[in-house]
Amino acid sequence: MKLIGFLLVTVGFIAAALAAVVDESVVRWLWYIPALGLGVAGVITIRIDIARHSKTEHHVASRIETVESSLEKIATNINKLNTDKHSINTYDMRHRIDELFVDDLAMFVDARKSIAHRYGLAAYGEVMSTFAAGERYLNRVWSASADGYIDEVNAYLEKAKEQFVDSLEKIRQLKTNPDLQTSTFS
Repeated sequence: MKLIGFLLVTVGFIAAALAAVVDESVVRWLWYIPALGLGVAGVITIRIDIARHSKTEHHVASRIETVESSLEKIATNINKLNTDKHSINTYDMRHRIDELFVDDLAMFVDARKSIAHRYGLAAYGEVMSTFAAGERYLNRVWSASADGYIDEVNAYLEKAKEQFVDSLEKIRQLKTNPDLQTSTFS
């Protein structure tokens, strides 16, 4: 289906371009509009195919594994960083954050929609709420490190750890009990 979509986009947009330049003084609207419509139909076909593929059970299951594994790495790294915070120079903390978290945060963000596909929007909201708070606290640590505020680095590192660990616990609860109601999270 995606191949048909790409074919429609190619043919439609080339035909629309030709209809626009055949005559320098006038656009042949009776040719241009249907050709452009054909290209738009191709774009819609591609998007439908991508959406359908992203909701398949195999794809969602692998993305849920990505969510959990990236959260596990984030929680492990934040625990280690929080434990070692007194032995790390305040100005170097931001470099450690860049080394330890950028890839795993990006992997989580890329796969996060699978939470909604598998467990629903309420569960997605619960997990993303704590994850987003942890990410904000981690950004705060990074900024405080750049400015040299050691007390703020230490305080917000602890808060980030709590949020990321909470997100991981919520994902694990959902995996063991998918019928879990969001009221039990609160």
